[in-house]
Amino acid sequence: MFRIRRGATASIAAACGIALAALFAGAPSGVAAAQPSAPQAKAPAQAQAQAGTVKYVRSHGHVYRVEVHGRHGVIPMRGAHSGAVRPDAAAAAGNLIYNGGPVQHQVSVYLVFWGNQWDSDSNGVQQYQTNLFNGLGTSSDSWSTVTSQYTDNSGSGPSFGGSVLGGTWVDDSSSAPANAQQADIAAEADAAASHFGVSGPDVQIVVMSPSGTSPDGFPNSGFCAWHDYDGTVSYTNMPYVLDAGSSCGANSVANQLDGFSIVGGHEYAESLTDPQPSSGWVASDGEENGDLCAWQNLGTINLPSGTFAMQPTWSNAAGGCAMSG
Repeated sequence: MFRIRRGATASIAAACGIALAALFAGAPSGVAAAQPSAPQAKAPAQAQAQAGTVKYVRSHGHVYRVEVHGRHGVIPMRGAHSGAVRPDAAAAAGNLIYNGGPVQHQVSVYLVFWGNQWDSDSNGVQQYQTNLFNGLGTSSDSWSTVTSQYTDNSGSGPSFGGSVLGGTWVDDSSSAPANAQQADIAAEADAAASHFGVSGPDVQIVVMSPSGTSPDGFPNSGFCAWHDYDGTVSYTNMPYVLDAGSSCGANSVANQLDGFSIVGGHEYAESLTDPQPSSGWVASDGEENGDLCAWQNLGTINLPSGTFAMQPTWSNAAGGCAMSG
C-alpha cells in the first residue's frame, strides 16, 4: 500500500494546486472576463507598444485569442473636456514624436454593425457612416491628408488613392451584448477580419455597437470612443454615440448624427498614425493626433458622398490643429 509520510500532505496539495493553475492559465474558458476600467493614463511617447494581456473569447462558434493593450486615443465626452486650446500647443512639446512602429500606408476601413439590433436603424446611422468612409480617401478629401506627413521607417506615410471603405457587415447572427467588455469588442473585430478575409497593418475594423448597449461601460465611463490593437488588427470601439447626445457631439455642427463623424473621424485619424499604440506618432504626454485637437474648432468637410461634421487633427507641419493638409 502506498503511504504518504506525515506532514507531506499539505505540500503535495499545494504543489497540485500550482500545477493546476499553470495548466489552466491562459486556456480558453468560454468568454474571458476583461474587467472594465477607467480610460488608462497616457504613457510617455517614448514608450513602445506594450505587451498585451491575452484573453480568450468564444464567439461565432470560435475561440478568439485577443490581446488587450488598453484604451488609446480616448475621446472624452464634451463635459469632461475644456475644449480650450492646449497652453503648450505652439511649443515643441505639443508635436507628435515618432516611436519606431508602423503607420498605415494605404488603409482599408471595415465597418461592422454588431448585433441584430441593427436590423432596425431608424436614425440612418448605417448609411451615414457608410457614406463618411466612402468619401474619405477620395480626391476631394484634404482632411485625411493631414496625416500623410507622419512617415515610418520606410519613409512613407498614409496615402490616399480612393475611398478608404473596404466593406460593411451587419453581423446580425445574434444580439450584441448589453455590456460588452474590451476583450469581447476585440474578438468581434477579429470575427469581422475573418468575415472580410483581411489582416495586416493597413486594416482598420470599426466595431459599431447598437443603441441601448454599453460597450466597455459607455456612456457612464466618460468616453465617446477609443482604439486599440488586438494582436491581429487595429480596431475602434465605436459606441452608439447618439445615446450620449450632445456629450458626444450630437447637433454640435449640423444635425444629430454629427457625433458619429466627429468621433469616428478622430479614431480613424489616430489609427492611421498609431495603429499599434503607442509605437507610432504620439505626443510627449501620450496624446495622439486627434486627442490634441478634441472638440476644438469643429467644422464640416465636403466629400462626394456628403457633408460631414469633423474636428481638426494635429499637424506638426502647421504647429497646430488643421482641417486640411
